[in-house]
Amino acid sequence: MTTTTDRADAATAFDPGGTGHAGHAETGWDRRKRATRTALRYAAVALVEERGLSGVTVEEIAAEAGVSTRTFFNYFPTKEDAVIGWEPSAIAELVDHLLRRPDHERPVEAVRHTLAEVILPGDGDYRALLRRLQVIRSDHHLVAHYVLRFGDTEQALVAALAQRRGTDPATDRYAALVAASVLAASRVALMAWCEDEGRVPLGEVMAEHLDMLGAGLPEPTEARR
Repeated sequence: MTTTTDRADAATAFDPGGTGHAGHAETGWDRRKRATRTALRYAAVALVEERGLSGVTVEEIAAEAGVSTRTFFNYFPTKEDAVIGWEPSAIAELVDHLLRRPDHERPVEAVRHTLAEVILPGDGDYRALLRRLQVIRSDHHLVAHYVLRFGDTEQALVAALAQRRGTDPATDRYAALVAASVLAASRVALMAWCEDEGRVPLGEVMAEHLDMLGAGLPEPTEARR
């Protein structure tokens, strides 16, 4: 049976540093950038998987990917970000998608569709995402950094939701709650998918978690005591 580990690499974190869906035709420059980004992510994951986070330097990751240290920093702020696949442009892509969702969509649905578009593309290799999540889960520092980057993403989504609603992001508690809740459900879904080693398609796992959230978090019957 084909599993999601035979499919495309999902973007982001939630693999926030993946390719996502481009909003324009990809140029040769875009393809070269994507190839460099992918090489750096793969090198970081492979080296950290082998030696542990503390045993790997940015210089070694860059050398493994065949680029300079300066080029590394053009893509990722830290070695932790290279492992988790996070980069600032990924947040900009999420915001762009969210702002382009139809005006009539409820905020929860708009964020949900945005994550599906950016995190679950139809091309790439999901095995890379599964491996990356397994490496992240093996290191407490990487887990903490992963959660930190979710916080950065949350702030950006709150600002975009407030823009859609015509409110002040500093005081729009509803926008803050929507962004925090949907991202939390997505993070839990990704880790559940990782723990299950990708046996169930990631899209199904994400949908299950977000459906529970949308339904008001009813307690599953089998979980009751």
